[in-house]
Amino acid sequence: MSVRVPDGSALAAKGIAAVVADSTWRNVIAKQAAETCVRGFLADYYATPDNWDVKTSATKVLSALNGWLFSQGKSVANGNYISSFSSIVLRGRQGHLFHMGDTLVYRLRGGEFEQLNREHTNFMGGYRYPSRALGLDPSVDIDYLQFSVNQGDILLFTTQAAKGTLVTSDYVQLIRQHASDLNMACDQILQSAVQKASARGYSSTHFSFQLVRIDMLPEESGETLGDAFGALPVPPDLNEGEELDGYRILEVLSKSNMSCIYRVQDKRTEREMVLKAPSPQLAGRKDFLRQFSMQQWVVERVNSPYVAKIVDASRPRNYLYYLREYVDGRTLSEWIAQNPHAELRRQTDLIEQMVKAVRALHRRDILCQGLHPDNIMVDQQGMIKLIDFASCAVPGMDDLPEPLAIARAAGFHSYTAPEYRLNRDPGPAADQFSLAAIAYWMLTGQKPYAGQMELLHSRADFSRLEYMPSFQYNPMIPVWLDGALRRALQPNPELRYRRLSEFVYDLKKPNPHYIKEGNMPLAERNPLFFWKGLSGILLLLLLASLMH
Repeated sequence: MSVRVPDGSALAAKGIAAVVADSTWRNVIAKQAAETCVRGFLADYYATPDNWDVKTSATKVLSALNGWLFSQGKSVANGNYISSFSSIVLRGRQGHLFHMGDTLVYRLRGGEFEQLNREHTNFMGGYRYPSRALGLDPSVDIDYLQFSVNQGDILLFTTQAAKGTLVTSDYVQLIRQHASDLNMACDQILQSAVQKASARGYSSTHFSFQLVRIDMLPEESGETLGDAFGALPVPPDLNEGEELDGYRILEVLSKSNMSCIYRVQDKRTEREMVLKAPSPQLAGRKDFLRQFSMQQWVVERVNSPYVAKIVDASRPRNYLYYLREYVDGRTLSEWIAQNPHAELRRQTDLIEQMVKAVRALHRRDILCQGLHPDNIMVDQQGMIKLIDFASCAVPGMDDLPEPLAIARAAGFHSYTAPEYRLNRDPGPAADQFSLAAIAYWMLTGQKPYAGQMELLHSRADFSRLEYMPSFQYNPMIPVWLDGALRRALQPNPELRYRRLSEFVYDLKKPNPHYIKEGNMPLAERNPLFFWKGLSGILLLLLLASLMH
């Protein structure tokens, strides 16, 4: 259980959150499961964009957290990541309750002690189990209640184990006796509950009590709660020297029909950052603006030295945009142009860093989708930074476009996996293909399946894609390294590596299987290339005989 009271603009934008989570005591990792729910919700809720309302922010975070917990639970023996969960977010003069499972939330208002949530439980084999909980199913059904709060309201968060020990009059009496010291009130409630449980002969080791009192409320306002952050306008078209919310435009990095990107300086701190805003011409596209807001939240959930970090705004925003760290360096395209003969080891090191950036996203169930050499920076220390997240998507997130729709809106290119062009739902293997395509280009100067991808119209076209071994373009590439590229570039995603770590391992260390393939006769290793070459030789011999 926990309570978080943020400072500054975050308090106005997101409010105060109080949480309790409880996993069944028959779960060997119960403590870890419940703590993951509490920490994960509080971390991700306050990382959501300011222009999302409370319900949108909390439900999206809980859906993503549920998906992660469910996937992790599959790999745990003798345990699970299933936990009941209740949270109240207080913003403005409203409370927002989010609940699933058998944790309990009460409100003491005057002399009325009321349970605010409904328990979701089943009885099986004489035991009570939650019928709804985080991590229980691939999707989660969340109870939501919005209610007005009054000054002096006291909220009690507790667990199912406490039910049956104290009655309403006990809670009211103990809370009123120690209303000025909530910690003391919790201690007295706990002591009384333990005594009654012991007297009745059952366990008293699973009690938790948390009290939240509302001492002060903001002044009433004619605007709705969502007005301040729910309808931020798109910034106008800006040029060098102009200002926006105290940020001076130092350089226009790019302008497109989708977004405008500027290098800016905070006038107060003189820190340089990158400001990204939607293109003014898309101000009326609500679907795109939701996806744009998603970009900030996606990146804030990722903690990796290979992913450019989001910078918290030092003041309230009057327009829709987000800030990220400024990376002093060159795009990967520029780096390759300036280092055309870079050592193979140096190039594979950059590829490994790109893989680490993408793996950081995958660990948060995020698909990158937009991998391109122009979206990857190489800083002055030679470190990779992923800087563009316009195509990022979280599969299964409600009220947001599906990953395939997001990728289609951003547009396809020669590094895009074939499944997108065939309207197949993408997965992590699609990012693996893009990584391998960039690696192939770095090492050879050519793009795999060049001129062929645009011809894909059906699954049958998969078999007609012709892979040209990378060592045909660059003799310095070992056969075993080409084997790793060839597998990651398989048109069928099911034939690629199961994990990106396996791809990196085969890039760095010779795989005996690929070495054996490299020693095979060309007619067996690449029959299509062999017969094309043989046909070409025969044609030349025929022409030569005709000339003589």
